[in-house]
Amino acid sequence: MTDQPLDGVRVIDFGQFIAAPAAAQVLVDLGADVIKVEPIHGEAARGIGPHGDAMLQTYNRNKRDIAVDLKDPRGQEIARQLIAGADIVLQNLRPGVMDSFGLGADDVRSRNPEIVYATVSGFGLHGPSKFRAGLDIAAQAESGLMWVTGESDGEPQKVGSQIVDAATAYVCAQAILGAYIRRLRTGEGDTVEVSLLEVAIHLQAPNWGAYLATGQEPKRRGNGQPTVAPAADIMPTTDGSLVLSAYSEIHFRRLCELLGRSELADDPRFANNKARVENRTAMLAELHSVFATMTSDEAMGLLTPNGVVAGKINTYAEAMRSPDVEASGIFIEVSQPDGVSVTTLGTPWHLASIPKPPTAGTPNLGQHTGELLLELGYAAETISALAADGVIALN
Repeated sequence: MTDQPLDGVRVIDFGQFIAAPAAAQVLVDLGADVIKVEPIHGEAARGIGPHGDAMLQTYNRNKRDIAVDLKDPRGQEIARQLIAGADIVLQNLRPGVMDSFGLGADDVRSRNPEIVYATVSGFGLHGPSKFRAGLDIAAQAESGLMWVTGESDGEPQKVGSQIVDAATAYVCAQAILGAYIRRLRTGEGDTVEVSLLEVAIHLQAPNWGAYLATGQEPKRRGNGQPTVAPAADIMPTTDGSLVLSAYSEIHFRRLCELLGRSELADDPRFANNKARVENRTAMLAELHSVFATMTSDEAMGLLTPNGVVAGKINTYAEAMRSPDVEASGIFIEVSQPDGVSVTTLGTPWHLASIPKPPTAGTPNLGQHTGELLLELGYAAETISALAADGVIALN
C-alpha cells in the first residue's frame, strides 16, 4: 500500500500496555513504519494472560518487533541507532526509566533535535506525583470520574473499560501529529507530554465547566441527566432495555404520541422540562409501563424513524452483529506470524487514501530483531554474539 499519510515516517515505540502502544497503532494505520522495542523477556502485557494478549493483539498490529536489553550499554547503543534513523519516539515506561538508560527526552533531543519525542505518564511530569506509576484506574479515581459514576446511593464506580488509557492514546497521537506537521514546516522537533490524569479530567469537560461556573459539585446519579428529562434514561423492555433521550418539548410530545400516551405531554407534572425534572420518578414510571410491553426492536422501530434519540443496550455479541457495526468495518481479519487468521479491532476512522487496513497481526517477541540489526549495519556474527550474551532476543 502506497501514498498513505505517513509513508516514509519511522516511529520507535517503547510503549507497554495500552496508552503508548495504542497511540503508535494510530500512526501504523496512517502508514508509518513503527518499530516496537521490547525487553528480551517481553513487555509487561505479555505476562498477564488473556487480558494482556488482547492488548497486544489490538494495539500492536503491523509493527516490527525488536527485543533488546536496555539495561546493557550495548542494548542502549542499539536503541540510539534506531532513534537516529527515526522521526518520532514514543514511550510510557515507569517515570525515570528511559532517563536512566540515557534515552529520555532531553538526551535524545540533544542528539537528534529534529525528533518528536512523546512521553505518556500517569500524573504528568511536573507535579509531586511525577514518579508515581499510573494506570487508568488511578486516573479515573483522582480526576473525579469515579466520583460521578454509579448510582446515587451506591459506591463510586469505574467506567466499564480502560477509557482513559484509550482516550490518552488518541490525544497523544493527535499531539504527535501536530508536532510532526510543525517539524515539516520548521525542521525542528518537539517534546510531547500527555498524562492520564489530564485526559481523564478533560473527558469530563461539561461537568468541570458546570462546576467551575457554579461551584456546585456534580453528584452520582446513575443514569439520567440532572437538568433535563427524559435524558439518558433506561427503558426496560420485554427482552432487554434501551436508553432514551427526548427532553425538548417537541421531542417529548412526539414520544408520548408515538407511545399512544399523548395525554402525558399535557399532564401538569410533565408539561415542561422543569416539571419533568422535578417529577422524574413519576414520569419514568409512566414511560416504563409502556416500554415494558414491547421488545427492544419494536421500540427502536417505533422511535428512531420518527426522530426520537434511542439506543438498544447491546451485549458485545449483539453489538458485533449490528448491521451498522458490520457496515463500519471496525472488526478486521489479520494474519498472525504463524499464519493463523484472527479477528481484531481496526481503526475507528476512514481515509480515502487508506481504502483497506493492513492485514499483518501482532509480531512475536523479537520477530524482527535480526532484520532490524542488519538494517543498522550489524554483521551476522555480531548479532549472534549479542543473542548469546542475552543483549537481544531473536525469533
